[in-house]
Amino acid sequence: MSFKVAIIGRPNVGKSTLFNRLVGKKLALVDDTPGVTRDRRVHAAKLYDLHFDVIDTAGFEDAAASTLPGRMRQQTEIAIREADLIFFTVDAKSGLMPDDRTFAEVVRKSGKPVVLVANKAEARGAQGGLLEAWELGLGEPIPVSAEHGQGMPDLRDAVVEALGEERAFGEDEEEDGSDEIAASEVLIGEDIADPDAEPAYDDTKPLRIAVVGRPNAGKSTLINALIGEERLLTGPEAGITRDSISVDWDWRGRRIKLHDTAGMRRKAKVQEKLEKLSVQDGLRAIRFAEIVIIVLDATIPFEKQDLQIADLIIREGRAPVIAFNKWDLIDNPQELLAELREKTGRLLPQVRGIQAVTVSAETGRGLDKLMESVIKTHKVWNSRVSTGKLNRWLEGILAHHPPPAVAGRRLKIKYVTQAKTRPPGFVVSCSRPDAMPQSYVRYLTNSLREAFDMPGVPIRMALRTSDNPFAGRAKKR
Repeated sequence: MSFKVAIIGRPNVGKSTLFNRLVGKKLALVDDTPGVTRDRRVHAAKLYDLHFDVIDTAGFEDAAASTLPGRMRQQTEIAIREADLIFFTVDAKSGLMPDDRTFAEVVRKSGKPVVLVANKAEARGAQGGLLEAWELGLGEPIPVSAEHGQGMPDLRDAVVEALGEERAFGEDEEEDGSDEIAASEVLIGEDIADPDAEPAYDDTKPLRIAVVGRPNAGKSTLINALIGEERLLTGPEAGITRDSISVDWDWRGRRIKLHDTAGMRRKAKVQEKLEKLSVQDGLRAIRFAEIVIIVLDATIPFEKQDLQIADLIIREGRAPVIAFNKWDLIDNPQELLAELREKTGRLLPQVRGIQAVTVSAETGRGLDKLMESVIKTHKVWNSRVSTGKLNRWLEGILAHHPPPAVAGRRLKIKYVTQAKTRPPGFVVSCSRPDAMPQSYVRYLTNSLREAFDMPGVPIRMALRTSDNPFAGRAKKR
């Protein structure tokens, strides 16, 4: 059985750096600014022969419960309750602070085994801070440098001593590796082995969903409402979420991994390094997601930034679903709903028929309908059409509306086949791909979307020509 370790301490002692070191990846955002981490993040970690789950937490601050630091502290207290072992982290370089002594008392009262970690021990003058750490009464401080990986063998021995060998070396569950989605130059998606096969949709596979939108649209509140617990930090302040936090959830027997992301503002407004890192983390979550829920504030929908976020998701080849949040604040719902449907079709023609659902994260309204739309879109995103059906469809298209003549020469289309799924990608074999007008490619895409019922997902069209066996040969007289 694996165990859980919570990394606790005041702001800016290097908790997230230690978390990244144990996880083996730069998952948590790290910056010199105190208080970067706000939500608690859980991930599988390894320390030599020890396998466990590690929880990164926000810096412990003494503040009123209603304030943002106070709500961050509540998240940290939840992490302490969940953990089997606590890494109480102090800064050996700056020595003990009054807050260290206050929070050492909180950790002691929890009754959990504690390992006292003296981070930044590689710094000049850190020896004094290391000796000071004895005053906390939490046992021998372990000098480490999370940044440079020093002191890890001593930390491993301290974990075994604190938990006992039987608990420390219990059976560990195998870590699920995240599959990277294959990409090619023209068609983004996964290759199809048999172009004529149309396999059934597998609804047992885990699903990765990213939740994105502008700051203060209600992304974290929506995820809390979906999973039914206060897992993510929320509040009236804009831009609370900084890290992209993943949450495991089970919906109607299907395993789902939800990724909460930081609010994305216009590029010109993003000046601070920390916000740039947060947005980059969010973009990474979009690339690894299958479905992306775009949360729009129903009171101010379709701002320019909303459309840019949607365009980015479509270009990445992810399957978008729109959630119009804060619907409980709308006075004329029927009138606004008709207006939003018209705007959705007009402003997002690249994903005609996109699923758009009205929800209220605050009251829990429309959440089941949102998830049903997610599954429906995921099925379309995975859909596959046999080559025979495609070419029978193409015959009708060419008879009804053949491609135009360019420079006096008729363009010929020979056949079409589906080369990829996730999103659907099609290869059209034609005589002169470079001369084919984009308007006709759009016509083919829209006709295909309608004929094979593929609403709301990006569709890729790649034009190809077959090799001319006589090209390059000199003309014989």
